[in-house]
Amino acid sequence: MRRILIDVARRKSQVRHGGGARRVDLEGTAIALSDDRERLLQIHEVLDDLAGVDPMKAQVVKLRFFVGLSNGEIAGLLNVSERTVERAWTFAQAWLFAAIRGRPPP
Repeated sequence: MRRILIDVARRKSQVRHGGGARRVDLEGTAIALSDDRERLLQIHEVLDDLAGVDPMKAQVVKLRFFVGLSNGEIAGLLNVSERTVERAWTFAQAWLFAAIRGRPPP
């Protein structure tokens, strides 16, 4: 049994199996606040367009991107489920990316 455990440990420590890399939870990290003012202005401009299409999704973007709230905190503020916030965030990311790139948003 000891040899099996040692072999598994050696295999897991190899680079192709993640070798020493640690898993990091990105939920608590802020994604905004970069020094890229042009990108921030682009998001601000297309965010107004998103608000015209779906105000709730635009609110989720504002609360997450500019305020830095988590999905759970946003769900509590908007009185919706956390899964609804996740879906809104996923849709809004795709919509904003397409709008910034100049493609028609979905």
